[in-house]
Amino acid sequence: MQIADRSVWRGMTALLIWVTCTALAMMAVPAGRAVADDKVVMGGGAGIVVDGDTMCTLTSIGHDRTGALIGFTSAHCGGPGAQVAAEGSEGNGTIGVMVAGNDDLDYAVIQFDPDKVTPVPNFGGFLIAGIGPDPTVGQIACKQGRTTGNSCGVTWGPGQDPGTIVMQVCGRPGDSGGPVVVNNMLVGMIHGAFSEVLPTCVVKYIPLHTPAVVVSMNAVLGDINAHDRPGAGFVPIG
Repeated sequence: MQIADRSVWRGMTALLIWVTCTALAMMAVPAGRAVADDKVVMGGGAGIVVDGDTMCTLTSIGHDRTGALIGFTSAHCGGPGAQVAAEGSEGNGTIGVMVAGNDDLDYAVIQFDPDKVTPVPNFGGFLIAGIGPDPTVGQIACKQGRTTGNSCGVTWGPGQDPGTIVMQVCGRPGDSGGPVVVNNMLVGMIHGAFSEVLPTCVVKYIPLHTPAVVVSMNAVLGDINAHDRPGAGFVPIG
């Protein structure tokens, strides 16, 4: 009886040690953490660094008809071959490369490395739920930029250049490429200021500044699809 009790005790002790060691090993390396920590979260409104020194804003991220992970920003931020890093995570190195664009419409197409990027539809509280139609006069639009953050204003109407819209949203250097939405639907990207005479975004929550010129997202996607460029068939993530 005494020998049997000792055998049971030794067995229970060994089992307890095995369970404890297994639990500690699982705590030391959480499932999926090693892969997840290597990726940078990116979405419309995120700051990007082009070729190491140009600050701009990501318009949106999603997939094209080939399944490639694609994003957009302004063409004046850089051209094909330009290297793209995430602002604040430059230590992760290049996460994407500009692969196409159109200087007239001022858009650039970025192909991201899916092994380095986690795409999200809601970045920093700014949701992009899909692509919307060009806004009509009087509609309220909101933009997100890495420099000035979020601001909203009225739509004035078409701009002087084809494919552009004039809106009373706030923008400063670095906001180029910033997404513009109406009811969370992407309608455009920040191109530049409407006038150099009026101040640009003195107080972003009070519209005492020049309107912004916005490039229509429908014009961008129409041009990409017509020329079958990378990004054709683009659908925002989520």
